[in-house]
Amino acid sequence: MGKNNLAGIRLAVAIGLMNMFPSFVQAQTTMPDMLVKGTLKEQMDYVQEKTRIYEDFRAIREDMFQKMKKNAVDSLNAAKSDISGLKNKTRTLNFTIDSLNTSVSAISVDLDRMTKTKNSISFLGIEINKTAYNAVLWTIIAVLAGLLVAGLLAYQRNHKVTSQTKKEFEELKKEFEAYRKASREAREKMSMTHFNELKKLRGA
Repeated sequence: MGKNNLAGIRLAVAIGLMNMFPSFVQAQTTMPDMLVKGTLKEQMDYVQEKTRIYEDFRAIREDMFQKMKKNAVDSLNAAKSDISGLKNKTRTLNFTIDSLNTSVSAISVDLDRMTKTKNSISFLGIEINKTAYNAVLWTIIAVLAGLLVAGLLAYQRNHKVTSQTKKEFEELKKEFEAYRKASREAREKMSMTHFNELKKLRGA
C-alpha cells in the first residue's frame, strides 16, 4: 500500500512539473525591458525589487545576471572611452595654452622695447605714430589674453568633468564587484541548499 501511495505522489509531481514547464521556459527566456533600456542603477533597483531574499541571499536568473554584467562592462568601457577623450582634449588645450603664453611673452617683450622709443616708430620701413601702434598692439594682447582665459576656463571645466567621470567610474566598478560577489555567493548558497535537499530526498 505504501509503494502505491509513493508511486501516486511521484506521478502527481511529474504531471505538475510538466504543466509548469512551458511557463517556466517562457519566464526564463523573457528579458524585462528595464534590463534592456534602463540605466545600470535602474536595472539594479529593478532586480532588487523583483527578486526575493532567501536566508540573506538574493537569487537572480542567469540570463538576467549575464545581461546586467554585459551592461555594466559596456558602461565601464564607455566611461574609459570618455576619460580617454577628455585626456586628449586636455593635452590639446595645454598645447594651446603654452602657445598662447609664448605669444603673450613675445609680445610683452616687444611692447617693453617699443615703449622706450620715440613717438614715431619705424615698422617695415613705415613711420607709425606710437600711440596708434600701441593701441593696435594692446588690442592684439587683449585678444590673446581673452583666448588664454577661455582656454584656461575650458581646461578647468574638462579637468572637473574628467575627475567626476573617474569618480563615477570607480564607484560603478565597486558596485559591480560587490554585486557580482553577492550574486556568486547566492548561487553557491543555492547550489549547496539544492544539493542538501537532494541528499535528504535520496536518504528518504
